[in-house]
Amino acid sequence: MACSTCTDGSTAGCKNNGGCATGGCNKMNVFDWLSNMEAPRNQKFDIVEVRFKNGRKDYFRNTSDLEIVTGDSVVVDVPNGHHIGYISLQGELVRLQMQKKNVENNDDIRKIYRKASLKDHEKFEKAKNRELPTLYRTREIIGNMNLGMKLSDVEYQADNAKATFYYSAEDRVDFRELIKVLAAEFKIRVEMRQISLRQEAGRLGGLGSCGRELCCSTWLSDFKTVSTNAARYQNLSLNPSKLSGQCGRLKCCLNYELDTYMTALEDIPELEGPLVTEKGAATLQKTDIFRKIMWFGYADESNWYSIDVARVNEILKLNKAGQKPASLQENEDKGRQAYFQAVNRDLEYMDKKFREKNKSKSKKGRNRNKNRRRKR
Repeated sequence: MACSTCTDGSTAGCKNNGGCATGGCNKMNVFDWLSNMEAPRNQKFDIVEVRFKNGRKDYFRNTSDLEIVTGDSVVVDVPNGHHIGYISLQGELVRLQMQKKNVENNDDIRKIYRKASLKDHEKFEKAKNRELPTLYRTREIIGNMNLGMKLSDVEYQADNAKATFYYSAEDRVDFRELIKVLAAEFKIRVEMRQISLRQEAGRLGGLGSCGRELCCSTWLSDFKTVSTNAARYQNLSLNPSKLSGQCGRLKCCLNYELDTYMTALEDIPELEGPLVTEKGAATLQKTDIFRKIMWFGYADESNWYSIDVARVNEILKLNKAGQKPASLQENEDKGRQAYFQAVNRDLEYMDKKFREKNKSKSKKGRNRNKNRRRKR
């Protein structure tokens, strides 16, 4: 997807000509669905959204009425100097984004100086080339000072006068002495900014277990708490290695389908104990939440019996009244029995498939042993 296209068909903005690579200029990108709705020139919203390193964004006022398009690099006013960023959004959608993030349209919003020139970019590249050596050296200093913090990223301003150090820590860290050492070592103004582990994963990026880029580095900006109950409601095994993301916390995607599961679970009865029949007590083995089917098994049998939620509620009522049905599947019509047989057929097919696999493996092992004996 190109950043922006001019009227003559040529690509404007970052000049990438329609090939924004993942993790590059499209990181934390926002689709401008109001781009085709032109407002009168004198009513155009004068605040634009500017993107910096690793998807960090801020808002600046276009006081000089510059002709800019999405993807253009601009020099902006920041505390104690200037910085270079890229236009990520403009127009009325910026007003909506500011309302969403509770950013007030007041005099605190700084301005855009100008479009970035070739000289500005050359100076900015020199500043960016200092980031990696600074990161490694700072980690050595932190290790020597025995500070309980993890430094994940360093961002230099375009004027090469200030650097922001992003770190994560479990407890409060006294880094006053560290700031003095860093300022003397690199001859810059130092800003320490603590970020959460989820924000750290979003800044660094990576691939999730689903094979896609991390949500926190591509589109997710609001991090909501994720509890283990989300996994329990979805019948997921509570395995920390499978439920944890790159940040070491529970995966954000556990919340995505939780509402659907909660709605489906309203029809599933809560069992305080086994279902009692004349054949014995049947305990719950498995629940298919969306099909509304529950599997029960007796202690002295290896078979599971699938019955629907309506039948489970019926048996629960009988048990409360002190009565025992003859069996779990009693009084069911032929159509319902045929349906459950089809469902059980899937389980039988999987069991048969794995049995055949094990047999083939054991045959191969026996044949290898025979061949070895013949060679001897």
